[in-house]
Amino acid sequence: MTSYPAPINPTQTRIGWIGTGVMGGAMVSRLLSAGYSVTIYARNLSKVVHLQSQGALLAYSPADLARNSDVIFTMLGHPSDVRQIVLESLISSLNPNSVIIDHTSSHPVLAKQIFDAAREKNCWAVDAPVSGGDIGAREGTLAILAGGNEDVVKWLNPLFDVLGKATFVGGPGKGQSCKIANQIVVGANLMGLSEGLVFAEKAGLDKRKFVEAVKGGAAGSMVMELFGERMIGRDFRPGGFTEYMVKDLGMGLDVGAEQGDDVVVLPGAALNKQLFSAMVANGDGKLGTQGLITVIERINGKLTRDNLPFMLYSVLKFMLKQCNAILRLWYHFYIDNLTNSQAS
Repeated sequence: MTSYPAPINPTQTRIGWIGTGVMGGAMVSRLLSAGYSVTIYARNLSKVVHLQSQGALLAYSPADLARNSDVIFTMLGHPSDVRQIVLESLISSLNPNSVIIDHTSSHPVLAKQIFDAAREKNCWAVDAPVSGGDIGAREGTLAILAGGNEDVVKWLNPLFDVLGKATFVGGPGKGQSCKIANQIVVGANLMGLSEGLVFAEKAGLDKRKFVEAVKGGAAGSMVMELFGERMIGRDFRPGGFTEYMVKDLGMGLDVGAEQGDDVVVLPGAALNKQLFSAMVANGDGKLGTQGLITVIERINGKLTRDNLPFMLYSVLKFMLKQCNAILRLWYHFYIDNLTNSQAS
């Protein structure tokens, strides 16, 4: 890649980062520990105090960050955030030959638009969503699904190696397509694990013994390794938010439906999206995706401390409806009596 004669190294390469949530914060921490200078932009400064204590610098706007960075990472929530931050702010302030790496799970079409806009500025963009959850982010074992220019991805490998392992999967947008396919598989595994645990308990099995027995066989998976004990222990702290899984599966269904004659039918993903959407509707969108087990439990009539608020809400909603009906009857009865008394 002729635009980058100097290799990436901690003493020369200036890193910019936007998006310091559960995943992004852990990834920034790893880059700081590896000796890189990292400047971060955050709307809520209280959430980055721990990164400042590790040596992170602060930018006061995305444009300010772009002007002081060679490589900019974004790890945001939704495609709309990416469009606003990257296309409407960062791009116009990039230094020549800068690179934007978007780790957000976003839309393939948007990734292509960002790539084209970056090239118009003599810069580069790589769509590189990740898989591996909060544990992978902390331990530097993320699977990085990179789309864009292959030479650029190779040049970025010293940075990717701090965070995990990057695999070049194709041109602009292909990283995002790969992540959508990944989420389809992960969602199916989460549903299978949730149903397996609920069935095992109903059958009188010890759930931990069940997981121990099957994890070495065909049922074993990274999903089971990451989330099996969390589900059993009712630990629903997020490695990835449930609302983001709904977003990812929704993008998969949308992209599949936009293929014209090559439409992709995804019945499993459609069912999974509805199940995860049930969590969001229950107010659990900020829980980890392993919370899917609570939906399967509710379907099977199990009352737990986790779904108790939902059950109470349902009961209260029913009671309010009944009270409303009684009040309406009383009101009509009162009006009728008042009318009759006035008539007499």
